[in-house]
Amino acid sequence: MSNGESGKTPALVTLEAQPIDIDDVDSHGGHSGSNSVLRPGQPPSNAADDLEDAIDQPTVDDHDGDLVTSAESHRLKRGLAERHLSMLGIAGAIGTGLFLSLGGAIQTGGPLGALLGYAIVGGIVCAVQFALGEVTALLPVTGSFVRHAGFLVDPALEFAIGWNLVYGNLLSIPSEITAICVLFQFWTDLNSAVWIVIFVIATVAVGVAFIRVFGEVEYVFAILKVLLVVFLIILGLVIDLGGVPGTPRIGFKYWRDPGPFVEYVGTGDWGKFLGFWGVMTSAVFSFAGVESIAMAAAETQNPRRAIPRACKQVFARVLLFYMLAVLIVGMLVRSDDNRLGDDSGTAAQSPFVIAASAAGIRAIPSVVNAIVITSAWSSSNQSLMAGTRVLYGLALKGQAPKIFLRTTSWGTPYMCVLLFTAFMFLSFLTLSNNAMTVFWWLVDLTSAGVLVSWSTILLNHIRLKLSLRRQGIPTARLPWHNSWTLYSSYAALFLCMVILLTSGFKVFTKGNWDPETFVSSYLDIPLVLSAYLIWKFIKKTKIYKLDEIPLADALKQADLEEAARVQAYHD
Repeated sequence: MSNGESGKTPALVTLEAQPIDIDDVDSHGGHSGSNSVLRPGQPPSNAADDLEDAIDQPTVDDHDGDLVTSAESHRLKRGLAERHLSMLGIAGAIGTGLFLSLGGAIQTGGPLGALLGYAIVGGIVCAVQFALGEVTALLPVTGSFVRHAGFLVDPALEFAIGWNLVYGNLLSIPSEITAICVLFQFWTDLNSAVWIVIFVIATVAVGVAFIRVFGEVEYVFAILKVLLVVFLIILGLVIDLGGVPGTPRIGFKYWRDPGPFVEYVGTGDWGKFLGFWGVMTSAVFSFAGVESIAMAAAETQNPRRAIPRACKQVFARVLLFYMLAVLIVGMLVRSDDNRLGDDSGTAAQSPFVIAASAAGIRAIPSVVNAIVITSAWSSSNQSLMAGTRVLYGLALKGQAPKIFLRTTSWGTPYMCVLLFTAFMFLSFLTLSNNAMTVFWWLVDLTSAGVLVSWSTILLNHIRLKLSLRRQGIPTARLPWHNSWTLYSSYAALFLCMVILLTSGFKVFTKGNWDPETFVSSYLDIPLVLSAYLIWKFIKKTKIYKLDEIPLADALKQADLEEAARVQAYHD
């Protein structure tokens, strides 16, 4: 019985007795590599029996966090492979932020300001990905960092962050479907209601299917995005170097005139700094989605190995694509080009399209628009996956109604999907101008959720490392670890907090006060704090002392699973 059903929230894993199959073993026939947790002197021949014995052990009743529960092991199915995870993060991070919004960053900060802003945020993404990989390798649970917060920090934080993510994803899906309708207007005037119905049905079909279907769909989308990015980067280089007949060589001309930086809000060096800082905020939202790769850890084959490797790969690929794209765009388009401020939501505002049109290449706008449509649908699929898994995890912990624990025979939490389906029809509100204003205001309430999520991931990791030190457990005992990540997590958490608190700085400058911008920049902070305090008051939760976190038991569980996996392979 799950802890959501029994009213308890055990600290230890209560896996089913036979959760291991040959698919979970390294495809090369071994276990998880250099950081293997199989210890010398631990006989693999008895590993499966040891795991079953551990399952029957009493749990730590005074700790509200848990690892993988029996409900997850029995009801959810492992359908995601490592290749799915590697491309899942790419599919989530490469989207409208790269194809459409990059021009806005150039317009705000200039070519060098944008490049520096994206480089710094890319460093934050690196720290977030490595922190997520280390914690998830030890705690591979549904809901990822939301559940980690309940194990390493405080159940009230788990509740607050979890419901913030559920709310954000509930509204994110109809907003993406609305974006799809706008994108189709680039080609046709067909009634938007038709596209809404088509993509609601398509999104629900992917969401209710076996998790492997979601993985394959996102895998294909990610490949399409990567191919387009590579094509656009190469095309940009060709245009910049004068390779298109009839077009002159541009080189770094626009870095000299109008210059590498743009004065934003202020004047002089201060204005240029504010332009650079404005890019930091937009860059954060461009990278949003990389944290979603661990949301379905309990539905991933060999998650202790697959998720850390995927985190490394996603960071490298996404950062490479973004940095090259920002560099190329800064060379192709003037920062004072008025077309960069186009807010049509179609390919017309893409800096790649602007450059291609100037070079006389006419097919590019339609190609970019088509890929952006797949990006928007991909984002809605990911929001559905992430939101339903977080909601399922909350239900397991008794922080959401138990009805959301119901799953199909193939392991999909269908009641969670039904709730999200109901909210998809909010897309029809956008057919009315007045309703659309209200709808987008609701969406803006959680626009700061990305930074809140990243901060939670980093806080979880810091707590894990500090708890290991307090309990005298060497970091090398973790299934996957890096020696420098504690320092990077501190630095990245500090930057996340600074960016979060200054994200709406423009409204505090003279003559730029805007209530809507203020709300979208800051209201998510009191929402999360209120949820945290309410649950803390009702349930009398506490922030765990570092020596109270049962890491030794979690590490033993990881050892036993690794040994049982190796034994299953050899048998």
